[in-house]
Amino acid sequence: MNDVVNKFKGRLGLIFLAVAIVVIAGGFYFFQRYRTTHVSTDDAYATGRIHVVASKVPGTVKTLLVKDNQFVKEKDVLLEIDDQDYSVKVRESESTVGAEKARLEEIGSRTEVARKQLTEFNFRMESARANLRLADVNLQQSQTDLKRMERLFANKIIAEEQYDKAKTAYEGDLARAQSAREQFGQARAALETQNALIKQMAAAQISQKSSVRQKQETLEADRLKKSYTSIYAPSSGYVTKKSVEAGNQIQAGQPLMALVPLTDVWIIANYKETQLEMVKSGQKVVVKVDSYPGKKFYGKVESIMAGTGAAFSLFPPENATGNYVKVVQRIPVKIVLDAGTDPDKLLRVGMSVEPTIIVE
Repeated sequence: MNDVVNKFKGRLGLIFLAVAIVVIAGGFYFFQRYRTTHVSTDDAYATGRIHVVASKVPGTVKTLLVKDNQFVKEKDVLLEIDDQDYSVKVRESESTVGAEKARLEEIGSRTEVARKQLTEFNFRMESARANLRLADVNLQQSQTDLKRMERLFANKIIAEEQYDKAKTAYEGDLARAQSAREQFGQARAALETQNALIKQMAAAQISQKSSVRQKQETLEADRLKKSYTSIYAPSSGYVTKKSVEAGNQIQAGQPLMALVPLTDVWIIANYKETQLEMVKSGQKVVVKVDSYPGKKFYGKVESIMAGTGAAFSLFPPENATGNYVKVVQRIPVKIVLDAGTDPDKLLRVGMSVEPTIIVE
């Protein structure tokens, strides 16, 4: 009887041993297969777009319209800078532009008057030219008459009185011709002076137009600077890292706060280079978040970085110098979440996550 019991116990022990071996082997098989088809890492975090809000102009914060962690919509006013100084500059520029435009109009009016006077000077010169021609004709006739009288007087044909009259007429026509020639010269000189004056005014008008454009651009720049005193939200999101209060003096380019739109959050997972043999873009990913045990998020692999994290660090390794120690490198993989997988916007930038890529 004891022998039968002992044999039964021995067989039962063998059966349990066989079952245990099968279970362990099956578990090991499925574990190895899971490791082959599911690539996981705990070196991963959630990230997203962070819009740093800064001022384009210096000044004193007059009104702060947001608070920490407040949700704002795109183009909402975040804060206002005291614009009194900028308003003064705008008014000064407007006055300068008005003065320059008035001067341009004055030059234009003077140019128009000079052009009208040019017609009068042309008429005067043509009149002087006609008088000169008439005077030359009369002088030529008087000269001819005088020569004829000289011959007749030499032959005692005419009286001395007639000869004197002819001589006097010639001298009068000669004086009138000289006077007409001088008047013509003066009229021509006046015309040339008027033409030069018009050219000078035209050049001054071009220069003044350039000055008006320059002052207008200065005015536009001052108006633009004034518009920068109201700072708007570049996108919808939550206010974070607010470092400004009403009454603070700020400088251009100084970071004032950040906006984080949680509608566009993705995962950066730093996988070991030995894990990426079968990882490709488009593969499904299951994401676990430390903050929400038991909850899963779903996404897919969007891209794999072109280099390791160490290669793009501030001080990349120099393996050619010193003693070389081989270290397994990590390559960042970008994982985007499926639409609707986070409707409550639970993921926050910087959260620790554990993504698992399903490679088959």
